Amino acid sequence: MTSLDRPVRIGLIGAGGIAGAHVAGILRNPEKAVLAAVADPVTEAAEKRAGDTGAAIYPDYRQMLAEADIDAVDICLPHHLHRDAIVAAAEAGKHVLCEKPLCLTPDEAVSIAEAVEKSGVTVMCAHNQLFLPAVARAKELLESGTIGKVYEVRTTDSFFNDFTPENMGWRASAKTAGGGELIDTGYHPTYLMLHLAGGVPVEATAMLSRHRLEFMEGEDSAQVLVRFDNGVVGHLVTSWAYQAAENTERFSAVGELGSLHSDGTTLSYRLRGQESVVEEFEPVHEFGAEIEHFADSIRNGTRPIHTHKEGTEVLGIILAAYESARSRTIAPVLRADFEPAPAG
Repeated sequence: MTSLDRPVRIGLIGAGGIAGAHVAGILRNPEKAVLAAVADPVTEAAEKRAGDTGAAIYPDYRQMLAEADIDAVDICLPHHLHRDAIVAAAEAGKHVLCEKPLCLTPDEAVSIAEAVEKSGVTVMCAHNQLFLPAVARAKELLESGTIGKVYEVRTTDSFFNDFTPENMGWRASAKTAGGGELIDTGYHPTYLMLHLAGGVPVEATAMLSRHRLEFMEGEDSAQVLVRFDNGVVGHLVTSWAYQAAENTERFSAVGELGSLHSDGTTLSYRLRGQESVVEEFEPVHEFGAEIEHFADSIRNGTRPIHTHKEGTEVLGIILAAYESARSRTIAPVLRADFEPAPAG
């Protein structure tokens, strides 16, 4: 990886809803990142995201890749368009920040890996919850062995979603979304579980439900169990159908010496026979921290916290969960080297 001694010039691909958070993240880091271009077929949407930044507007991202003075792209497209945009950017020699999911199929993941290897660009998955201070502190405690060998990790991301047949758009179709809630909001607790478990996912089993949003093709809720190669068992719960119960943690981990849990803003851990330690954190702009990390990775030539490798592992968990629910089995997880993982 090469380094860069100036702010990273970013071209935004897709000016839809989530792009607003990404632009806000860029604008919070003026010494490290600049919004240099915006590509969207809807000119008004592109102009809205560009605001008064002076970013160039393009109707098509391929034209932007060919003409704009940019170092990197920030992809905020519907799920089924991610792979093509990542590959096109890599072939143009541009670094990539991509919203979740990385892509939708193993074949797409293979083509991304090949394009990245050939071009040598940096690809970072936009896993914004990893930048919560409570998550960073939990990872530090787990890696330092504070609670000993980790046995179990649980993650939750559930809320009452007000989608209707009129406003759900492309997310209502499994073809464009890649599934239902699990591959969308459920992607967050999946990458969080992967991060905290600290191992390679091996197998998964799931129960999917459509409790309330009957008009969508996929599930509106999911519960997934995952076994990792280091012995950790993960359990995630995610839903658009309901708000989680008030005492539900955002994440927790249990180990041989004790446990930890967090609501996302505070972190509590307790070793067996000792009093609990509670830590509180100042709020952070997750997307600002995410953009800063992406820019630093490019400017310093360092590896991002989650690349396409981790993105592929998260996708592998979700696809195994879908296969498990379909076949009523425990399904193997596709590894980032694209071979089925051996059963644990």
